[in-house]
Amino acid sequence: MRVASKKAITVLVIDVGGTHVKVLATGQPEERKIPSGSHMTARLMVRDVKRVTKDWEYSVVSIGYPGPVIHGRALHEPHNLGDGWVGFDFAKAFGCPVKLINDAAMQALGSYEGGRMLFLGFGAGLGAAMIVDGVLEPMELAHLPYEHGKLTRITLVFAASSDWAKRSGGVTSPTLSKGLRTLWTPSTLC
Repeated sequence: MRVASKKAITVLVIDVGGTHVKVLATGQPEERKIPSGSHMTARLMVRDVKRVTKDWEYSVVSIGYPGPVIHGRALHEPHNLGDGWVGFDFAKAFGCPVKLINDAAMQALGSYEGGRMLFLGFGAGLGAAMIVDGVLEPMELAHLPYEHGKLTRITLVFAASSDWAKRSGGVTSPTLSKGLRTLWTPSTLC
């Protein structure tokens, strides 16, 4: 990596997924992909990202993480990747400021055009984020564990705060959780 000029902020965006890590930087014409999976640790991800972006300039990094993120830190290890993500010092590893955000929240921000929006993203899990009048609330709805290429079970969690739901006019977590358990069962997905 070559550090960009301090005059212009250039962002390296990293979307960490269960099958690929996708990267794109300010001014680059197309993304680059790195295979991921159960072997992919935070340290390996950083190493591989640096390798595939060595000809790019960036001054800050934004990482979309496949799991709950509180105050810029991963809350638990991802379900479909290797260990070593919780507590990892991404800023030290990349040598520049890093912001960690839930991956669905990052994708929602990228497509938000105002008003109210519920974003649902299907990948190795069911990621979700709600944006109401510019206020972003990531929600961890489900992770979809696969064994030998088959969906084994679905675990649903609603992580949005009930205070946020009340402010936004949305439903509270017990109501939404019950409805999601009804909607998303293995028989409806397989």
